[in-house]
Amino acid sequence: MKILVVCQYFFPEQFRVNDICSELVKEGHEVTVLTGLPNYPSGIVDEKYKAFKNRREEINGVTVIRSWLLGRGEGTKRLALNYVSFAVSSTLKAMFIKKDFDLILVYQLSPVTMALPGILLKKLTKKPLVLYCHDLWPESIASAGISSDSKIYSILLKISKWIYKSADEIFTSSKLFEEYFKNTLDIHDNITHLPVYAEALFENIKPIDKSNDVINLVFAGNIGEMQSVETIIYAANELKKDQYIKFHIVGDGSSREKCEELTNQLKLDNVIFHGQHPITEMPRFYEMADAFLITLKANKVISYTLPNKVQSYMAAGKPIIGSIDGETQIVINDANCGLCTSAENYKELADNIRKFAKEKEKHSLYGQNARNYYDSNFSKQIYMERLNNLLTKIISDGDVKYVQG
Repeated sequence: MKILVVCQYFFPEQFRVNDICSELVKEGHEVTVLTGLPNYPSGIVDEKYKAFKNRREEINGVTVIRSWLLGRGEGTKRLALNYVSFAVSSTLKAMFIKKDFDLILVYQLSPVTMALPGILLKKLTKKPLVLYCHDLWPESIASAGISSDSKIYSILLKISKWIYKSADEIFTSSKLFEEYFKNTLDIHDNITHLPVYAEALFENIKPIDKSNDVINLVFAGNIGEMQSVETIIYAANELKKDQYIKFHIVGDGSSREKCEELTNQLKLDNVIFHGQHPITEMPRFYEMADAFLITLKANKVISYTLPNKVQSYMAAGKPIIGSIDGETQIVINDANCGLCTSAENYKELADNIRKFAKEKEKHSLYGQNARNYYDSNFSKQIYMERLNNLLTKIISDGDVKYVQG
């Protein structure tokens, strides 16, 4: 099977699409990725890829074709230019790439416009287009502050509807995404729930031998507007007298500086920012965790999201403490792998953390439940079998469709 993957982000940027493409190659498929120039989350294009360098390379058996884009930089205007520049340049580039693939798979994060080259290639080649949705649009951008009553939102809604309806099949990383497709985008058919797995290095996390009573809580991942890491900071403020509870924030993003400033304003010494680290260095932070933290903004549609870090946390076999609504809260409760309160409710989050710290006899049970749930629902083996079966069927159905058409 020859697969063209379209995604604005790829290695060395740290997204699950990297591992998925590598796994497809290991299983004998030919994979080509049409992507942008690495600049996430710093906002600055990696020096290795400036001045037209390394626009075509091979990474773990994957052929990578890079299209020009403007780095994210800082601010919403620069981010918008980043989105538009990739959409335009990658669509132009798509006209000239080799078109011998069997299927187009758009690994859709933000923005949804990264799917545009895939739509063009579908029209040019008559090959099936699969859109794998990890961020709902236009709701993702509306939750960042754009009013749903604004003209911009109205335009983005029309564009998003057209893009999603252009796909032959839609995969969703979260089960609740289907509600949004049906109720908001008026898309009812060919939607398949396909939650991702965790990278293998998170499946072999060993607990550290503790010589003290310190409770280490770890948040790992993007520190953006949607992640509401401020909720963790305010909870830490509620617990600042409980000096044995420490908060570790690992990652980077558009809200990191704001969260660090808030920590300084509150004069907290129980919150440590560790910055961004390569994925290969993340196990040491996972090992130190007595529990993981997960938060999102209080927004109905954003709560439909199941952040990929949930699978990584569960694979590590550690408890999860959340201040989050929707899909993630359902998973935590179903798995009985920790404690969860509503999104942005920092007081209840603090209460749950205090409760967790006192109930040490439950820590091991929560961790084991997390791993058991992961093995039953999110393992790589389950995922790759489903993905292969789905893609094979889509190609087979597509061949029949276009021959008859």
